[in-house]
Amino acid sequence: MDAIRDAILNDASPEQLAGLDLPDTMRAAVVRKSEVEMFDGLESQDKDPRKSLHIDEVPLPPLGPNEVLIAPMASALNYNTVWTSIFEPLPTFGFLEGMGKLGELGARHDLDYHIVGSDAAAVVLRTGPGVTRWNVGDRVTVHCNYVDLEGPEGHEDSMLDTSQKIWGFETNFGSLADVSMVKANQLMPMPSHLAWEEAASLGLVMATSYRMLVGENAARMKQGDVVLIWGATGGIGGFATQFVLNGGGIPVCVVSSPEKAEVLRSIGVEAVIDRKAEGYRFEREDGTPDMKEIRRFGSKIRELVGRDPDIVFEHPGRTTFNASVVVCKRGGTIVTCASTSGYLHQYDNRHLWMRLKRIIGSHFANYNEAWDANRLVDDGMIHPILSKTYALEDVAQGAYEMHHNLHAGKLGILVGAPEEGLGVRDAAKRAKHADAISAFRAFD
Repeated sequence: MDAIRDAILNDASPEQLAGLDLPDTMRAAVVRKSEVEMFDGLESQDKDPRKSLHIDEVPLPPLGPNEVLIAPMASALNYNTVWTSIFEPLPTFGFLEGMGKLGELGARHDLDYHIVGSDAAAVVLRTGPGVTRWNVGDRVTVHCNYVDLEGPEGHEDSMLDTSQKIWGFETNFGSLADVSMVKANQLMPMPSHLAWEEAASLGLVMATSYRMLVGENAARMKQGDVVLIWGATGGIGGFATQFVLNGGGIPVCVVSSPEKAEVLRSIGVEAVIDRKAEGYRFEREDGTPDMKEIRRFGSKIRELVGRDPDIVFEHPGRTTFNASVVVCKRGGTIVTCASTSGYLHQYDNRHLWMRLKRIIGSHFANYNEAWDANRLVDDGMIHPILSKTYALEDVAQGAYEMHHNLHAGKLGILVGAPEEGLGVRDAAKRAKHADAISAFRAFD
C-alpha cells in the first residue's frame, strides 16, 4: 500500500498506477462477529465504540462485474457507523448474512468481520468487467446507494429498488480501509478545489439533505419557504441549512450551544434557536408530550420569522417528532430521514389530519440526486461542513464522540492521505471559497 499511496500523492499516471501490484492484505476498520454480544444489558449511551471498532489486517475485497476497487484517501463518519459499532438496533451481520443468500457475488460480503464506512474520496485502482465510464487513476467521491437495478421498481427511483442497500452499513467492504469495493454507479467526480478529507465528508449526509429538500421525491422546497432544521450544525442539518439558503428559503435553525449558533450566523443564517439556552423539554418525566413547551417553541419560531414553518426537517426522532408535527404550518410538510434519539415516535394525530399536514419518509438519495448535489459543490454553491479529522487508527474515538454528540458538522478520517490539506487541484477556485470551506473548523 505504501507504493500505491506514494504513486497517488505524486500524481502518477494511470498507466503507472495500473502497473503496481495490489497487496494481499490491508488495514480496515471493522467490527467482529464474535463480539456482537459484548454490550448486552447496557443502555445505548453506555456502549463504547472504542471497545468494538478495531483496526485489523484483512484480505483485499474481491472484484466482480460492474465493480471498482478504490483507494480511499479519506473517509468520514456517519451515524450508521455508530449504530454498527454498538450493534444497534441490531447487529449488521444480519445484513451480510442476507447478502450471502443472494448467490456467489453476494456471498463475498458474508464474513466474520464487517468493514464499515459509507463516505470516501478516492482514486480508482481497478475496474471490473462491464465498467466503461471510469478508469484507473480517476479521482472520485462515492455515494452510498448500493443497488443492482435488476428489479423494475428501481428504474423509477433507485431508492425504491427492493435490493437497495447502504454501502458500508448493509454491505461489507466500506470506506474505512486502504482499499474498498464499490459499484461503478456509486462514483462521482471529486470537486477540484477540495482536499481529500473535505471531499470525503460530502456524500451520505449531503445527498440525504438534497433529496429531502430539493429533489423531486420529498418536500420540494420552494423560494420563500420557512424550513425548521433540527440539529442544524450536525451532518445532515449543516447541509440542509446550506440548501435552504442557496435555494431562497428561510432557515430556522435549532442548535445546542452559542458556538454553534455563531457558526450558522457566519454563513448567513438569521433565525437561530439555542434549545439548551431556552430550556426546551418537549416531554414530561413520564414520557408524555408537554404541549405547553411545544407551544412556547412554536411561539419562538413565529417571533423570529413571523409564521409557522412550511417544512420541518426531521431527523432526531422520538424527542422532537411530536413538536415537529405540532409547529408545522397547516398544510405543511414534515420530512424525516432518521431517528437518532429513538425510532418510536409519539405525536398527536389531530394536529396532522385536522390541519392537513404531511409526513414524508426519505432515505438517502438516488444516483441522479447525489450527482446533482455533488455538482453544486464543484460549482462552489454548497460547501463542506468538516469540523475535525482523525487518522484511521483513531476512528473509534471519532465514533465515540459522535455517539455522545460531542461534535458538530462532519468528522473526517484520513485513510491514504498522510495529512490534511492534500489533493487540491484548483487552488484559484479554492481561494474564492476559502471562508465558506473552513466555516465549521471553528469546532475543531
